[in-house]
Amino acid sequence: MTTTANVPTVVLVHGGFADASFWAPVIRELQANDLPVLAPANPLRGLANDAEYVASVVNQIDGPVLLVGHSYGGAVISVAGAAADNVVGLVYVAAFALDEGESFAEIFQQFGETPLVGAVRPSNYPRPDGETAVELTIAPELYRSAFAADLPTELTEVLAVSQRPFAAIFDDRAQAAAWRSLPSWAVVATADEAIPPDAERHMAARAGAQTIEVDASHSIALSQPAAVADLIRTAVAAVSNETITA
Repeated sequence: MTTTANVPTVVLVHGGFADASFWAPVIRELQANDLPVLAPANPLRGLANDAEYVASVVNQIDGPVLLVGHSYGGAVISVAGAAADNVVGLVYVAAFALDEGESFAEIFQQFGETPLVGAVRPSNYPRPDGETAVELTIAPELYRSAFAADLPTELTEVLAVSQRPFAAIFDDRAQAAAWRSLPSWAVVATADEAIPPDAERHMAARAGAQTIEVDASHSIALSQPAAVADLIRTAVAAVSNETITA
């Protein structure tokens, strides 16, 4: 691949119950092609707050950016992408692509709850104003079945006790939908037990996303990193007019 100024930086935004290390196998795949990659920490403190943070990161990057979001991170990039002029495309990885004004709860109401919804457990965390708010984690004994059924047990046992809690966001509504004006790509995880696969298909089709389907759990970036990276390379090539060889 010949690197030119129009090749975007790939910014990978993780979802809830995870951190940026979720993207490690995908990062290795992309770096093998000398693609510029950044995986910032998603604060996981509410959609408006998290989108504002991600947009601030993107706005400090020189040149074009391709935003990639997993799960809840898909909603984050949809909002953040509308607040950063250098975003040239969006990639949804087993992700929410909410419409403006739409909530996560409405998606589950339309397509049905998944095992993940029943596996989350609430707890409280302190806020700067002295009040407390609710955050969610997955019950460790249910983590593998609800979130990562195609990963080895020895790995999910570690992930289950090192997951990052995130603020209860089911009623949060998207303030923007960048997919309405930006080219989009999506991968549907057909064995997803966190977001209904039909919901992923619906949101991807609504966004006009170029879509692939992969037999994978919600933790697709860990179990099928080559497929995820290949879709990202396709998006990079499309927005930069470069030929990317895997």
